[in-house]
Amino acid sequence: QNTAQNIAGVREFFMKQFDLAIIGGGIVGAATALQLLQAYPNKRIVLLEKEAEAAQHQTGRNSGVIHAGVYYQPGSLKAKYCREGLQRTIRYCAAHQLPYLQCGKLIVATNDIEAERMQALFTRCQENQLSPQLLDAAQLRKREPNVAGVGAIWVQDTGIVDYIQLTAHFLAQFTHLGGEVLYRHEVTGLTEQAASIAITTSQTRIQTEFLVNCGGLQSDRLATMLGLTLDFEIIPFRGEYYLLPPHHNEVVNHLIYPVPDPALPFLGVHLTRMIDGTVTVGPNAVLALGREAYGKTDINFGDVAQMFAFSGMLPMLKNNLASGVQELKNSIFKRGYLKLVQKYCPSIQLADLLPYRSGIRAQAVGKDGALIHDFKFVHSARSLHVGNAPSPAATSALPIADAIVAQCQSLL
Repeated sequence: QNTAQNIAGVREFFMKQFDLAIIGGGIVGAATALQLLQAYPNKRIVLLEKEAEAAQHQTGRNSGVIHAGVYYQPGSLKAKYCREGLQRTIRYCAAHQLPYLQCGKLIVATNDIEAERMQALFTRCQENQLSPQLLDAAQLRKREPNVAGVGAIWVQDTGIVDYIQLTAHFLAQFTHLGGEVLYRHEVTGLTEQAASIAITTSQTRIQTEFLVNCGGLQSDRLATMLGLTLDFEIIPFRGEYYLLPPHHNEVVNHLIYPVPDPALPFLGVHLTRMIDGTVTVGPNAVLALGREAYGKTDINFGDVAQMFAFSGMLPMLKNNLASGVQELKNSIFKRGYLKLVQKYCPSIQLADLLPYRSGIRAQAVGKDGALIHDFKFVHSARSLHVGNAPSPAATSALPIADAIVAQCQSLL
């Protein structure tokens, strides 16, 4: 027994010691690491990332939009963080000479039903303290000659940015101030003790006084690894994009979104001007057969088994059956996807939809099958977990980091 205790003592002695550890090298984890170090400049802080580089999952596989906060429930964390996040993201990019463009977006109604929904969305914009402008068909055509619609909402605040580059800059600032980033360190075990948390990674063991989980697609698993009981689970939805050929780079002057169906959880297929000058089409929203199943034929059988063992899975599928079947159909048959785009941009043809990367959205689902739409935090005595960080999490990374720092201050 004494020998075993001695061995354990030696192992603990050689464990890397930190005051704070962050799991996850996406934009939320990177922003959190930087702001924690700025708040606690004398603490030893480490960020753990399982990939060889940062921003390899949700952060690096989205449309690059800096959202203005059009759609979100007034008073929700989404609305609050998004509104603040847009301004702070733009200020940060301007201060550090990072490329961004506040190009604005148009939410286009293509029929009378959508025009009625557009009026309700216009009111929502105003409730969220934006300054939207209603355009009729002629005004829309003047702004966007290649876009067809009966009207639109013009939101001038919306912008675009390279979130991979922004994440890299956060981490460069973090390491410059003395923080440490460990890549290829997948967390395989977590044990909370009275005075610390022991972290086992694929390469080493770490001891920290406090842990922040920004694991995105793996956030719920990391929380349960620590012994927390959750009332939700992450269900992955794949968003598939297409890239337009170079001769269509000027097909639109702004970001073009459809008026969303309020009964559906996602915003619909849109045209996005990227910061590199290209234009993408997408995304749709298809149930992914794995948390990192980016290809249409990719399957992770362990992930699938866990999903269907979750009590909320079948109710969620039942609640969204019609839309889910339609999304799957449009994923398989590209012409259905094309029709969604041609509703408002008829000049785009089937041959214009070129292959592009897909992304996966970590959607938290409750045990009753309800989609959780707002940010959700879970904590233990020595840990804080970002359990749900839905879009617009990338836009809102800095305010989310502020909230994490504030919660850490109350828990440390």
